Order: sequence, then structure tokens, then C-alpha cells
Amino acid sequence: MPIQNSPYHAFVTLLTSSGHSVSPAELHGHLLGRSCSGAGFDADGWLVEAAELLAGEPQDNVRNALIGLQEMVKGELTSDDMTVVLLLPTDDAPLAERAAALGQWCQGFLAGFGLNYRENALSDEANEVLRDLGAIAQVQDALEESDDGESDYMEVMEYLRVAPLLLFTETKKPAEAVAAKPSLH
Repeated sequence: MPIQNSPYHAFVTLLTSSGHSVSPAELHGHLLGRSCSGAGFDADGWLVEAAELLAGEPQDNVRNALIGLQEMVKGELTSDDMTVVLLLPTDDAPLAERAAALGQWCQGFLAGFGLNYRENALSDEANEVLRDLGAIAQVQDALEESDDGESDYMEVMEYLRVAPLLLFTETKKPAEAVAAKPSLH
């Protein structure tokens, strides 16, 4: 039985009790995707996109949770720790449930990134990461309850903890390069 006080379960409860059927994993993936695309950490922009995912304006408690989630993501992406915590079911949930949430997270990430990325060129490595996320989004039913399935799931999770950092670092480089150029005035 899944841990009832996990952040994922708390978000499921909050969203369900507020009448929203979107997955917390998809919401978190979307938020990380938009943040890694160069959209920044403007709460208003995030709340507009979240309202679309939620199919309506969030109540105050959901709105506050979404802002808190954004603050967490901002802290993770801008800290020196280089650690991203994924909002997914705990390890004691059935593998099928965790794999489905992983797929939803990847779908959300790709949607958030795609809606907000405005530059044309990404490095080959960044494009490969986006292709990998697309492939992972499709793997939901491929993992079986076994030691190999658990191992594969853990490998994918570790990859997803660093993939957003690579994209975030790459998309903020152009802005930093422009800011670092001296003025000719």
C-alpha cells in the first residue's frame, strides 16, 4: 500500500478533492518543462498554464500548492545541488502505477517545454534528451513487475533527475551571453 503522506499522494488528494483529474506527475512535468524552456519563474504565467491543465481556475488551496511547487522547482534548478526531485508515486506503489506516472511526467514536461521554448537551435545533446523523454512517455506499459522492471524504472528515474538540469542550463546560456556582452555606448 502506498505511503499516504507522500507529497505525490498529498497532491493527488488535493487535486481530486478540488475536482481536478490531472495527474500531479503531469503537472510537475509541465512546470519543469516550462521552467527549463526559458519561461522563467513568473507565477502568473505558470498559473495560466496550470489552469488550462486543470480545466478551470484553481481554488486558493490548489493555487497556493501550485505556487509552492513552482518555488520548489525554482530552488532546485537554480541551486548548486544539481538535484531535481520528481513528483511521482513512492517506491511502494505498484510498478505499473509508477510507470504510468513517469509517462505522464514526461508528457507534461514535453508539453511545458514545447509551449514555451522560443529559440530555434538546441544542441544535439539537448535534442537527444527531448527524444528520450518522448520515448519514455511511451514506455508506460512496457515495465513488468520484476527485479528487471524495478531496475529499469530506477535507471529512468535517475536519468530524469538530470535531464531537466541539462536543458535548463542550455536554455539559460543565450540569456547569460547577451547579458555578459559589454555595451558599446
